[in-house]
Amino acid sequence: MNPILAALRGRLVVSCQAYPGEPMRDADTMCRVARAVAAGGAAGIRAQGLADLRRIRAALDLPLIGLWKDGDGEVLITPTLRHALAVAETGADIVAVDATGRPRPDGRTLAETVRAVHERTGRLIMADVSTYEEGLAAAEAGADVVGTTLAGYTPYSRQGPGPDLDLVARLARDLPVPVVAEGRIQTGEQAAEAIRRGAHAVVVGTAITHPASIARRFASAVQRADHRGEGDGVSCPGAAGPDLG
Repeated sequence: MNPILAALRGRLVVSCQAYPGEPMRDADTMCRVARAVAAGGAAGIRAQGLADLRRIRAALDLPLIGLWKDGDGEVLITPTLRHALAVAETGADIVAVDATGRPRPDGRTLAETVRAVHERTGRLIMADVSTYEEGLAAAEAGADVVGTTLAGYTPYSRQGPGPDLDLVARLARDLPVPVVAEGRIQTGEQAAEAIRRGAHAVVVGTAITHPASIARRFASAVQRADHRGEGDGVSCPGAAGPDLG
């Protein structure tokens, strides 16, 4: 097995990303976040944007999965060969690309993109898929690792609030390449279950590195638990306990 993939076996990868316009949307901030999660035990980092990737590569020796979100169409994760080559040039060890069945903006097939990245840069390709069929096709196209990153984020994939662990298990059983569980993993138990179901590694992002989402979840739980009376703010005797849904 490739040593980069071997280093990630049975381990946690943390996605360090912030959305445009957010206070943390800054390459130096994302680098600091990456260093913090590395200190906490992350075996690898997934990050997006050329500036972020260069900064993180200079600061950490951990395996780095890189991508570049760009465009306004359906395919946003490293949508063209140009994007993929640029990500490879940052020093990222693995280039993550959208590997759904949707047309790529530059008209190339996934197989053509994978082959070009391999031949020109020697970097590994992580295929981000949303369905079982896409995972099979990505492996056939030459992807080195398949991730369930987009499960639930395409209109034709299975929807739900949590990770699609059944998809992880099916792909891990049937693919000749490692499968990484990613997407909507919110708890340590879900991450552990993904490994038990055959995932080579687990990527967690929002639940660890997105303060706005974390704070929103806690704030919502606190608000739902507030059963104070409308008059004097004193809890009513015999009131039901918190409903954390």
